[in-house]
Amino acid sequence: MTGAQIEAVAAPLDEALIGLRREIHRWPELAGEERRTAGLVAERLRAAGLDVRTGVGGHGVVAVVEGARQGRTLLYRADMDAVAVEQGTAGAAHICGHDVHTVVGVGVAEVLAGLRDQVAGRVVVVFQPAEETLEGARAMLDDGALDPYSPEEAYALHCGPLPVGVFAAMPGAGHPGFDAARLELPGADAGRALLDRIDAMSTVRRPESDAEFADMVTALQTPDGPLARFVLTGSQLDADADPVTADVWVRAWPEERHPELRDGLRRLAAEAGARITFPGPPFPAMVCSPELTEAAAAHLREQPGVDAVLTLHAAWPFSMEDFALFLHRMPGTMFVLGVGEQGRPHKPGFTVDERAIGVGVRAMTALLLHRLDA
Repeated sequence: MTGAQIEAVAAPLDEALIGLRREIHRWPELAGEERRTAGLVAERLRAAGLDVRTGVGGHGVVAVVEGARQGRTLLYRADMDAVAVEQGTAGAAHICGHDVHTVVGVGVAEVLAGLRDQVAGRVVVVFQPAEETLEGARAMLDDGALDPYSPEEAYALHCGPLPVGVFAAMPGAGHPGFDAARLELPGADAGRALLDRIDAMSTVRRPESDAEFADMVTALQTPDGPLARFVLTGSQLDADADPVTADVWVRAWPEERHPELRDGLRRLAAEAGARITFPGPPFPAMVCSPELTEAAAAHLREQPGVDAVLTLHAAWPFSMEDFALFLHRMPGTMFVLGVGEQGRPHKPGFTVDERAIGVGVRAMTALLLHRLDA
């Protein structure tokens, strides 16, 4: 499939996709509450003539683009929920870019639908709720989102503070997992002292300024940089509870470190006379297939509108990503889509250059078509 063929279908969609993004942005919905967003998505996909399922794992939407000929099956995933904030519509705002993820997913499905007479194979496009709470992917998978399909590879995008036209690939890296513990403490003062000791386990911290954030993004591009191996902790103390309690979380890379970190938490708790419990196993890290990521990045570099594909050699330490659960079912990768360098994701002031929508639609459509032919 040529770039000209993709462009002929994509170009007439650009204005409507920007309008859809603005509509979703005006009405952000928290994790598990994405009813309106899911309705808008399903309406567009049905209008494109696609087979659409709704209410999958909550407000999840699954659309299937069937090519004219038999072939491989791929998965493309987008997330729909907004971030909880004090200032925003009903306490929510799209300051992480999921509105862009959703609209790019719609555009990819629509372009593929317009080209399906020339396509061999199938693409399952999944619009997932509740990514911010790490609940949506599991709920969709448990509800049969991939039934009766068996995708061979999975792909996704996430917005990032990079120039429009720039992507970032994460071969062998991605996002860290997440471990959580509950502490019952002998008192508030003892609890604060213990939490200070737990916080000292951290080898990195969340960036407090745009400059620190830029330094962290640069460090991700360094194979042996400070983010190649890290621990990041956090906690919340309830001094009014009886007994006094605290919730603790730990993110670490690589995820194989979690058993040793649990041992360290148990030791610190015992020394402080505290009781520690873990509600379940650590949530898995999202690890992108090195082979598929490198192959996909090489293809993206040849696409019109793609100025560069950077390589990130370490995990983002300050966020998790439940696309990890899809990647536990099949190999795949997530790319960072440059949406401009104004602000940081999850922070007030984060804005998106809407030209990135068309770049993402064209690049991901070209990639999926390429992988169908692999």
